[in-house]
Amino acid sequence: MAVQSQDTALVDVHAHFLTDRYVAAAQGAGITEPDGMSVWPAWSVDAHLQLMEENRIAKAILSISSPGVHFGDDGAAAELARHVNEFAADVSAEHRDRFAFFASVPLPCVDAAVDEAAYAIDTLGALGVVLMSNSAAVYLGDPMLDPLWEALDRRRAIVFEHPTSPPNVAAVALGRPRPMLEFMFETTRTVTDLIFAGVPERFPNIRFVIPHCGATLSVVVDRIELFRSLLPGSHDRPQSTLTTRQQLRRFWYDLAGTPFPAPAKALADVVGTDQVLYGSDFCWTPAMGAFHQVTLMEQEPTDWRALTTANANRLLA
Repeated sequence: MAVQSQDTALVDVHAHFLTDRYVAAAQGAGITEPDGMSVWPAWSVDAHLQLMEENRIAKAILSISSPGVHFGDDGAAAELARHVNEFAADVSAEHRDRFAFFASVPLPCVDAAVDEAAYAIDTLGALGVVLMSNSAAVYLGDPMLDPLWEALDRRRAIVFEHPTSPPNVAAVALGRPRPMLEFMFETTRTVTDLIFAGVPERFPNIRFVIPHCGATLSVVVDRIELFRSLLPGSHDRPQSTLTTRQQLRRFWYDLAGTPFPAPAKALADVVGTDQVLYGSDFCWTPAMGAFHQVTLMEQEPTDWRALTTANANRLLA
């Protein structure tokens, strides 16, 4: 077993926060069991800093997780996005060496999302945005999102994709928590949609971060390529000359969830390790779960501490 860099402090690109106003807005919209989970977790700056100290995490990039900020009303979603972004900006300013953030945007209202992304990045200092895998059944390859991609590409922004419940979720989740299976399929579906729509090629300055070891992408990559090679392109959007594997190597990936022993290895076999990052998924993953994941990581032959921190420093440079 390789000697691990125990003293290397991690950079956590998959870290979540909540505010009382955000949770109240979600519950007011009837979301009392978010994505089929029984309760909303608790979050505070102090609790997050304690987690970071216990696991030697130097910096965490905060974001709002599923279900995002749009609960059916465009105006309320825009106001809620502004609230959580200004809150995250304040936390990041107060703890400049410990926190940064990805901004929330009120999709599927594209104009409002463009405006909020511009304000959050240009004025508040967000590193980029967090986008749910779908917003009211609009997946990330949908042409209606092109104005948002254009705004983010101009700013060389990071886009952190996060899974959420799929449309008609009751028919497929069968009463089980959606993070167990549906989140994995959602990420796979929306990243595949990005590739088929040519978004990473058309907007090359955007850096996409995909969570949970790329979900099931490393398992289905060759199946996607088979079907992609059989499908014709269109006159305005010809089929890419890059294979699916080559396109997946353009993305960045985090280790949040259950990466060991199998998913991290499967991901590395497909895309290598140069763009793999650490993610805790706190506070939706409890502190004990985050600690357990770090413990397993430190038992691996790959020095994930040193590797992911070096990769994060390149991403954030």
